[in-house]
Amino acid sequence: MKKFLVLGILFVLPLVAYLFFASGVHNFAKLPVLNTNVGNIEGFESLDSEKITFEDKITVLGFLGKDIYNKQGNAFNLNQKIYKKNHGFQDFQFVMVLPFGSEKAAKELLEELDDIADVSGWKFVFGTPESINALFDSLQTPHELDERLATHYVYIIDKNQNLRGRDGALKENESKVYGYDASAVADLANVMNDDIKVILAEYRLALKKYKADRKEK
Repeated sequence: MKKFLVLGILFVLPLVAYLFFASGVHNFAKLPVLNTNVGNIEGFESLDSEKITFEDKITVLGFLGKDIYNKQGNAFNLNQKIYKKNHGFQDFQFVMVLPFGSEKAAKELLEELDDIADVSGWKFVFGTPESINALFDSLQTPHELDERLATHYVYIIDKNQNLRGRDGALKENESKVYGYDASAVADLANVMNDDIKVILAEYRLALKKYKADRKEK
């Protein structure tokens, strides 16, 4: 018995320690709200005239710009590292913002992404340069759109139209994280993936609590 007990401790304790540290301290907290005044996308047009909104959705927001092919690799990174793992969550969507005139290129990209995973959660919306800049500016981040109205960064918008990220308060010397660099696989896999898990878990817990409260009534 002692031998089995010792072997059990030797195997179990390292596993528990690994799971604890691999999950990260950040997973045990809510994802901070960085901005409560994010603009809406109700004035933008979608590919199939579907009404796209941030309301009651957890959104990954991106700006692909005029030359979508320059950001095609970013879209594939996001699809592989973030979307495929989480698209089963009913209220989870990807919204990519582009200027008018990019519709054909967006359709082609969507078809390529469809070869990898169900793309029902990918939404492309189109607007004027003025409306795109206004939406981006409403995020109030230190990032900038380039001359093509594009950025490598993507952003997490919650169901209340708030920008979520890291406020730098959780760990010593941790800087604020407003967005995630979609051109960097490591940033998506190690940072954004963790934060998406946090916010989805937050809403799952809220939904469970809501259902439990209703049963009690």
